[in-house]
Amino acid sequence: MGPSHTLPYLDVLEAEALHIFREVAAEFDRPVLLFSGGKDSIVMLHLAAKAFAPGGLPFPLLHVDTGHNFDEVLAYRDRIAALDGIRLHVASVQEFIDDGRLSERADGTRNPLQTVPLLAAIRTHRFDAVFGGGRRDEEKARAKERVFSLRDEFGQWDPRRQRPELWQLYNGRHRVGEHVRVFPLSNWTELDVWAYIRQERIELPSIYFSHTREVFLRDGMWLAPGAWGGARAGERNETRTVRYRTVGDMSCTAAVDSHAGTVAEVIAEIAASRLTERGASRADDRLSEAAMEDRKREGYF
Repeated sequence: MGPSHTLPYLDVLEAEALHIFREVAAEFDRPVLLFSGGKDSIVMLHLAAKAFAPGGLPFPLLHVDTGHNFDEVLAYRDRIAALDGIRLHVASVQEFIDDGRLSERADGTRNPLQTVPLLAAIRTHRFDAVFGGGRRDEEKARAKERVFSLRDEFGQWDPRRQRPELWQLYNGRHRVGEHVRVFPLSNWTELDVWAYIRQERIELPSIYFSHTREVFLRDGMWLAPGAWGGARAGERNETRTVRYRTVGDMSCTAAVDSHAGTVAEVIAEIAASRLTERGASRADDRLSEAAMEDRKREGYF
């Protein structure tokens, strides 16, 4: 940890997250950590490792693979999965499409299709607590979450069933078949995450930093062509200097023009931005005013 970058408020956020991880490990039987290879899940894994050091991680990781992931992110995920003491489960959207349990969407995006494999994995492995990297600053539906978010036997979320969490007292009680989503980064912002990455010197996939990539413009967003498809009539590919603020399914995750090649430069860029990371980068959140909330009610992250 670099002393010049140590920020007291980050210590407070870290302490809260460590408490949440330990509380879940003590209260639940079969927790799991959702891990996509994105920066928030990477920070969660770092925090979880700290929470239980010098012991190993007491729960596995779960990745819901859309089949349209960025190569850099998958390479990072597989490198993490190869580490001693790490157990990784992968729920594949492609497998559900191949056997007819899901169908491709007309718009080509698979992000909304993740819910069914996610809930199937939770049922199969009987996970009763699922760590997610959601933050309240991401999107207005996220701001309605508690740290412990109860999901019913169908994996669905009802904001009216949210429980009070005064004095950091968390209620994990649930019926058989229900589970709890847990958000250790709930009180963090995008800037906090990046400041913590700098403080802890956490390695990230190269996609988060400036690089040249072939992209095309659609609805004001720079998307990258890939296995999911690419430019349509009237759209053209061009090579630009970009980076990604968030990563997900390639079909709905946009790059932003950027020359930020270091963590410090990324922090300066975010501090000057007036757009949230999802507002700037996620086409799936533009489907409707309540797109995220609708997906969360169905069991999405």
